[in-house]
Amino acid sequence: MANELSVAVLGPGGVGGLLAALLSRAGHRVVCLSGEKTAEALRTDGIRVRSARFGDFTARVEADTELREPVDACLVTVKHTALDAALARVPAPVLSDGLVVPFLNGVEHPAALRVRYRPDRVAPAVIRVESTRVAPGVVEHGSPFAEIDLTGTDVPRPRLDALADAFAAAGPATRVLEDETATLWAKMSFLAPFALLTTRYGLPLGDVRTRHRDELTALVEETAAISRACGGPADPAQALARYDAFPPSTKSSMQRDAEAGRPLELDAIGGALLRAAERHGIPAPVAARVVDEVHPFA
Repeated sequence: MANELSVAVLGPGGVGGLLAALLSRAGHRVVCLSGEKTAEALRTDGIRVRSARFGDFTARVEADTELREPVDACLVTVKHTALDAALARVPAPVLSDGLVVPFLNGVEHPAALRVRYRPDRVAPAVIRVESTRVAPGVVEHGSPFAEIDLTGTDVPRPRLDALADAFAAAGPATRVLEDETATLWAKMSFLAPFALLTTRYGLPLGDVRTRHRDELTALVEETAAISRACGGPADPAQALARYDAFPPSTKSSMQRDAEAGRPLELDAIGGALLRAAERHGIPAPVAARVVDEVHPFA
């Protein structure tokens, strides 16, 4: 990779749109991949970002309905529920040597992507940010932070470092982590109880952690045990402390999807958690019940 990268962004929504705009502003070539209506809006107006952290600005980007030439990296920032259809926009022969960088919830997607693309070019990433697409090409970044963990078991380290440097120079604090499994399960261990219970009860985190404290604690402990069995971190007390530190009005993206009548990432989060529990013989009665109770919303 050269200092200036060519980056495709598959799904320029809240996260993808923010990263596309920041990378473009930093001088990289950015091609957003989406449906024709969104692509036309991006070609015409660019991406407008409103952010207390990064400022209010408009970034010019290229836009198309599919990838037509190789790029250094393709950021996959769609929801799991739209993943299979979206990947048709990124033919493996066209991407060639480019990195595939999924910013996806869950833990099962790297294996699926390695079947479709070069296994040694799949570099999973985790992002901590609150960013919302309020209209095609309009992104509101609400959190005072944006932090990226980049990993990839078999990806050459110089490729990871070059992309991490580009992210960091563009704005988000970025680090490269060696242990892919631990990186993904660290996110899953925090996300699963938060997403499942806020969606199950239709309540923000503040109400869940007070009115349903025992259930939250039990689900956190089950998730930690599953994570430990899979080779990930396991610290229930730390997870609960993190929940307690969040503003009480915090909602999960799954809860927001349920409120808006959108498809839920229930299988990628709850389903994957239960499959991992079954593989390792870890009892997960609370998780199984809550996933079952969320199903009517999915």
